[in-house]
Amino acid sequence: QVQLVESGGGLVQAGGSLRLSCAASGRTFSSYRVAWFRQAPGKEREFVARISWGDDTYYAESVKGRFTISGDNARNTVYLQMNSLKPEDTAVYSCAATQYTGSAYRTSTYNIWGQGTQVTVSS
Repeated sequence: QVQLVESGGGLVQAGGSLRLSCAASGRTFSSYRVAWFRQAPGKEREFVARISWGDDTYYAESVKGRFTISGDNARNTVYLQMNSLKPEDTAVYSCAATQYTGSAYRTSTYNIWGQGTQVTVSS
């Protein structure tokens, strides 16, 4: 079974950048679809981006053009590069993985979750 550990969160000013990492241990990531979700206080968890290991990527409309998801097979790690950050991007960001098909956008598609990392964007 794969275990996921996120890192890279922190406090940044609006307009700044952060890069989140999702490192997998236990098994190779290469057969998994990996996504980032986020949850702001008082709101439901929402889809941010997903990568499949054919390099297919999907993004939420709210982050298109600002965020980039990528993977490093050798490091068994998926990254989320976040640029032009806005205060509304403030949330706990979690990575999730699945070996199964299903909607990229639904939390129920994913059966493995990390603990999350806090991202705070100040105005």
